Amino acid sequence: MHDTLKKKVPPERYVKPDDILINSTGAGTAGRIAQIEDVPSATTIDGHMILIRSNGKVTQKFLGYALKAHQWEVLQLDEGSTGQTELNRDRLLDEIMINYPVSFDEQNAIVGTLESIDRKLIVNEQLNDNLHQQAATLFKALFVDLTPFDGTMPPNWTISTLGDATEMGAGGDKPKESSPVKTPLCPYPIYSNGINDYGLYGYTNDPKIKVESVTVSARGTIGYVCLRHTPYVPIVRLVTLIPDTKVLSAKYLYLYLRQLHITGTGTTQQQLTVPDFRKTEIIIPDKNTMDSFTETVTPLFEQIWANEDENTKLAEVRDALLPKLMSGEIDVSDIQL
Repeated sequence: MHDTLKKKVPPERYVKPDDILINSTGAGTAGRIAQIEDVPSATTIDGHMILIRSNGKVTQKFLGYALKAHQWEVLQLDEGSTGQTELNRDRLLDEIMINYPVSFDEQNAIVGTLESIDRKLIVNEQLNDNLHQQAATLFKALFVDLTPFDGTMPPNWTISTLGDATEMGAGGDKPKESSPVKTPLCPYPIYSNGINDYGLYGYTNDPKIKVESVTVSARGTIGYVCLRHTPYVPIVRLVTLIPDTKVLSAKYLYLYLRQLHITGTGTTQQQLTVPDFRKTEIIIPDKNTMDSFTETVTPLFEQIWANEDENTKLAEVRDALLPKLMSGEIDVSDIQL
């Protein structure tokens, strides 16, 4: 974003709906493609972004999907030393080949098929946001505001520490056996401290954590909390917490940590350390209250996970269709969703 009152910006640098943006710099980010759906206010781009617009032979939306079909190849066009990588724009124009039907009606039909999947993905994400809010609202009323107890913590509740109430550990090195995608040999997710895709780093063959648990990022976006319900492997810069189920549930622990302002220590680079984090206090309700709360929110989380599973399958269908539709291998009229 730029203050256009201070510096005149050429009209062509203003972002429009359906514009395609490609990140042109940064290790791990150069080559990422996005298509803008809506521009709520005047927005411009700087020299770190490549703006792509159709020359009229294809619709802008079709071009966006066509480029996304080549996302992997575009990511390989970055050049330079570690931390200073930049996308080679000449290679982007010369090496990325786009197939397209001449008919705009056929282009629109292909876009319509892919957009129908994307709309369902968005609906499921919105449903999950609402379900998360319901669980968080209930947690706040019961355990933060103490609404049923006139704002006073009941005498049979206790205050413990995360060190006493959980088994806490730090993620290790990346497994030797790993894959960037899920395969029959590597079906278990590897999680890092990232926030994209809940920190998904890749997949491996042997999970380290096999019970419902919570992870917290210890570097970068410190304090990013995730509830994990399937077996996985945590790697560096990720703290894992396995609750003592005699006194609290993973769902309670997750919601409790989400409402904390988790910070790190250090002067040059902030980080969250296990010894310090173990000292963090946590309220432990009586067993009946804990069990009742967990029983109430469990259906909410189960629906969230079902929606996430559906989105994973929908994304797989879309990603499988995308190159075949763009190459003409599959006729869009043969697809029924």
